[in-house]
Parts: sequence; structure tokens; C-alpha cells
Amino acid sequence: MPASYSRRTVLRGIGTAVALPLLDVMSPTRLLSAASPSSGPPLRMGFFYVPNGMHMPDWTPSKEGFKFDLPPTLAKLADHQDEINVLSGLTLDGARAHGDGGGDHARSVAAFLTGAHPRKTNGADIQNGISVDQMTAKYVGDSTRFSSLELGLEASAQAGNCDSGYSCAYASNMSWRGPTNPMSKEIDPGALFDRLFAGQVVKETKQAKSVREKYRKSILDFVLEDANRLHKTLPAIDQRKLDEYLYSVRDVEKRIGGVERLRMTEDGVPDYPRPSGVPKELSKHCELMMDMVTLAYQTDSTRILSFMFTNAGSNRSYPEIGVSEGHHETSHHGKSEHKQANIAKINRFHIERFAYLLDRMKQTPEGNGSLLDNCMLVYGSGISDGDRHNHDNLPILLAGAAGGKIKTGRHIQYGKDTPLCNLYVWMMQQMGAKTDQFGDSNGSLGQLS
Repeated sequence: MPASYSRRTVLRGIGTAVALPLLDVMSPTRLLSAASPSSGPPLRMGFFYVPNGMHMPDWTPSKEGFKFDLPPTLAKLADHQDEINVLSGLTLDGARAHGDGGGDHARSVAAFLTGAHPRKTNGADIQNGISVDQMTAKYVGDSTRFSSLELGLEASAQAGNCDSGYSCAYASNMSWRGPTNPMSKEIDPGALFDRLFAGQVVKETKQAKSVREKYRKSILDFVLEDANRLHKTLPAIDQRKLDEYLYSVRDVEKRIGGVERLRMTEDGVPDYPRPSGVPKELSKHCELMMDMVTLAYQTDSTRILSFMFTNAGSNRSYPEIGVSEGHHETSHHGKSEHKQANIAKINRFHIERFAYLLDRMKQTPEGNGSLLDNCMLVYGSGISDGDRHNHDNLPILLAGAAGGKIKTGRHIQYGKDTPLCNLYVWMMQQMGAKTDQFGDSNGSLGQLS
């Protein structure tokens, strides 16, 4: 066995292959090939969208700079305060009406990653802009198996009238490959698991898939021999990383498989197809998807992804936290104390799920730090106050240090109507894109480095 391995090294087994996390022996300084110009772990970007705005009094810190007091919604991120920046004052002008009347929810998500003002239509003549994730994928997407991943908890739609004459394509997709090409989301953890781990390098054979489905064997069972062989050749620190990674994969696979009860034949063999993997409880569904996000980044399967907690204008209720009213209905609080309290509960529910992701990534060692250290993750909404439907002073949070390029742990206040797209220009530049303009940007966002 060689003393060092490529980032493309995989574990192989009967008709399938499983990607590996970034190990120390894959460090560019130890690789024999000089194919990669990187001097450390790869940089990743991600975008996490929540609908219907925010209860801003519980979101906005009272002080700027370091050591700011965490308001009630952000208190769920107390363990990560030194790894985030709260960015106030950013604006999404493309989500404003500009003479088109109602439809702020659809516009807010359609413009969130594009900076464009979508054409108001519920027909086939949709028109938006390319999104920042897809634009960046043009520069770095060929470095990974998936140029990008589009994920969420509610399915995408490509037609229909979803918001005051705006197509459902706008309301349920935030990633756009081009002005007329929304990218549908994957919402099934089981299907996503299969995309990440089943038949990665060589196509999984029908025989192997049949055996695995018949006896409910783990994908890892098929690569165990190769994993044990590799384990013996690694230094102690990489042996530990490999063990932790394989445990995580097995754990996620078990949780997906346990979503639906097995239907057994008389001889004890399952007789049902691959389970859908979508738990009924939103919290469990979301946490499984966040585990997938971690694994996708950890294996360098992709460096770019987007995630919609729910679609724009979602009126989902949240019985898990005692909110029986719909989210959209509650966001139109009309200064009702009861509704404002409920919208704040929903906001905290979402941020807690994001905190779960940050926990997982922080606990995943990579290079001289953690997986989170090598990411820049945007969390927020294209609407500020759901009752006012305003698109200025948005609730935007940036997590991760981008490989040391971001000075974290601050609340940064930007000037009035600073374009959100200025942030995207800065992020694209860190990813290696040679650009100084995106959407309605008027520069690259300052104060981050």
C-alpha cells in the first residue's frame, strides 16, 4: 500500500464504493501528485434558507463587534458564538415589488441566491437569474463528484400558482442553473444516502443491490475487507478519523432504515423496497438531512450546497414545540403578542436544527481544525419582519471560518441597503471565482477578513 492517498481514494466492495473523509495522509504536502494546488483542506460554501422572515427583536444583537450578547433566537448558538458572524443591514432588492404588487414570499426565495427580480408569472415563461451556488459551481464544481447539492425538507414544484400570481417554481426552489432552470431539491434522506454512498465509482451491480436489499446489509458490509486493510496502513490519528467516519455512516444508515417498520416474510426476509427515509417528525427529518450535509462535505462529494427548511410562504404547523397555527399565518402577527411568541418559537426551532449541523461539523476533525473551520455557511431569510414583508436589514448569519479567511465571533452592522449580493461576491472570490460582480452587487462585502 502506498504511504499517501489521493482525495479520490475510496473503499471498494462487491459492486459498490464508499468515499473516504479527508485524512492526514491525503494532505497535499504528502501526496506524490501535484495535481491539486491547495495547501490544505478544501473550502466549502452552503446556503440555508428559512421562510416567512424572523421575529427581529429576538434576532438582532444589541451591540456590535466581539462578545455581543446573544438575543433569544440566537441563544441556541451559544456553543458556536466564536464561530459565527451576525450580519445586519443587508438588503435583497430583487425581492421588492418594483410595481408587481403582492408575492413577497415567492420573490424572497427566488431572489435570495440570484439577486434577480423574478418575472411575475404562474405560467411556463418563468424568468429569474442564475444563483450564486450554480455560478460558483461553474468554477469549482468539477473538483467533486457532485458539482452541487440542492436539499430541503419540502418538495420542489415546477408549475402552479403559489403566491399572488407567482409560479410555484419560484416559491419552492432557491437554486437556479439559469434564468429558466430551477434546480429541484432532494428531500428524502434515504435517496440522498444512496446518491452519496451507493455505487460511487463503479456502478452498483444488480446482484449486489439485490443482496443488500434482501438481507438489509449495510453498504459498509460490502467494503469492510477493504476498510480493514486500509486501517492497518494508517497512522493512529487517521485510524481514529476513519473509525469515527464509518461509525457515522453506519449510524445514519440505521436511522434511515428504522424509519419504516420492516415487513417480514415467514422465513424472516424483508419483502419491501428501499424505505423512503422521511421521518414524520420534522426535527428527525431535518437532523438526518444535516447528517447528510456533514457527510457530503466530509467526503468531499461536493463543496457547494443549498438547503431550504421549508418552501416560501409555508403554513406548516409545529406541534413538536406547541405551535398549532401555521407558520405563514403566525408570521402575519399584527403585533399580537401570542403570534409573536409563536413565530419566535418557530425561529428558535429552525436555528436549533442549524446548531445541530454546526455541532456535527465542529466534532469532525479536518486538517489542523474541524470541518466547520473550512466552511462558510449562510443562514437566513429573504424577508425581515414577516408582518411587514420588508426585504432590508435581513436576518443573515455567516458560520465557519472559511479556512481562516473569516474573522468570526462578531456582530457586524452594514450601511443601509447594502446588497446581500456583496456577500456572495466575497464568498465566490474565496472559492476561486475571478469575479467582482454578481446579481445587484456594488462591490465585495467588507469587514469579514
